[in-house]
Amino acid sequence: MSDSKRAFVSYSQPDRECAHAIVAHLEAQSVPCWIAPRDISPASDWAEEIIDAITAARVMILVFSSSSNQSPQVRREVERAVHKQVSILPFRIEEVTPSKSLEFFLSSQHWLDAFPPPIEPHLQRLCTYLKAQASQSQPAGTVPSVSKAPPRVDVHGAPASLTERELAHIESVLAGYIGPLARHLVKLAAARASGRADLIARLTGELDAEADRSAFAQRCKQLPSA
Repeated sequence: MSDSKRAFVSYSQPDRECAHAIVAHLEAQSVPCWIAPRDISPASDWAEEIIDAITAARVMILVFSSSSNQSPQVRREVERAVHKQVSILPFRIEEVTPSKSLEFFLSSQHWLDAFPPPIEPHLQRLCTYLKAQASQSQPAGTVPSVSKAPPRVDVHGAPASLTERELAHIESVLAGYIGPLARHLVKLAAARASGRADLIARLTGELDAEADRSAFAQRCKQLPSA
């Protein structure tokens, strides 16, 4: 597993000790990991770093417990992983049933239980599983797809047809659904979008519920008065 395809470790603060034990065990056996706050650069945008790390990850290891089960931050990270098509491996350290907000994303996932104690045999089983998954490489001779030239953009990285006011409005609407990650997602989508309609369509895909998608698109079109 290369450094650019690390295992992203998602956890809630009460499980910090267990999360770092996982990282220490995996990295001792040459399985690189990404974990916050250790791997977040000083003075960087926290949300942006997390989203980039999830996007670059090969797998998300979810330290699953009663605490992470109720954590909005963990749920948001799991949502991002699902949208980015990053596989999720729940590492269950307590016998807990997923909340409704997580069950939707985790019901079809493979699980590893890390109980009863001691935890060491479970960590080794996790390591063995990840190494087996990493060994399944891409078929030889795979040719990367060729994308079209990017649309014309202004100095802020947004399509020239969009104003700063429009971008701020769209970001504000999206933030109402997904929180501070909206800023980074709008920035990424705007760099690729050909215009306002294309940008809204790209961001609509970040929402899971059809009702939210419809409402988001409608609200983005209703630019408030200056």
